[in-house]
Amino acid sequence: MKHLGLNVPRETEDRLHEFVALLQRWNTRINLTAERDQAGLWQRHVQDSLQLWPLLPEAEGVLVDLGSGAGFPGLILAAVTGWETHLVEADRRKSAFLIEASRTLALPRVQVHAQRIEAAHLPKAAILTARALAPLTTLLAYAASILRPDGIALFPKGRTAAQELTEASRAWIMRTERFPSRTDPAATIFRISEIRPAGSPT
Repeated sequence: MKHLGLNVPRETEDRLHEFVALLQRWNTRINLTAERDQAGLWQRHVQDSLQLWPLLPEAEGVLVDLGSGAGFPGLILAAVTGWETHLVEADRRKSAFLIEASRTLALPRVQVHAQRIEAAHLPKAAILTARALAPLTTLLAYAASILRPDGIALFPKGRTAAQELTEASRAWIMRTERFPSRTDPAATIFRISEIRPAGSPT
């Protein structure tokens, strides 16, 4: 099946449909997402997460997703890649959903950290993701401590992307690539590497 021009295997497609059905059931009990209908969940959340897939490195690596919420984008990327994935979500109800979703989707390489980011014991990551979590300056501080030296961060950003990049550039030196969002014409995806504090030795 194709989503956003990406070839998604049938098995993965079925897994994603199963995930959306589970999310809809949980949404009746706790507020995981504002979107309730299947079409809205697919466009606004699943496909928005899937577009990060081709931006991942070719070689498999550990992926860490901060503020995972209902699993976007971390759980979706785990479903399509099968990579070791760490989801960090301090809200106990949301982390319970992530644990149940990982079990239902048969994703044994997913680990849920039901705690604050600062308290989580995380491995050095090849990929760090975060969606609608914090300003870019804050995300880069997390990235600098969590990523391997050759790791990359993927941060989707909305209308404030340019402003956030300008502000972050005062405190951080980094290699930044920008990609237009395929699901929101006003949004941008930053792929950032070689992150270090401004003023640090090269």
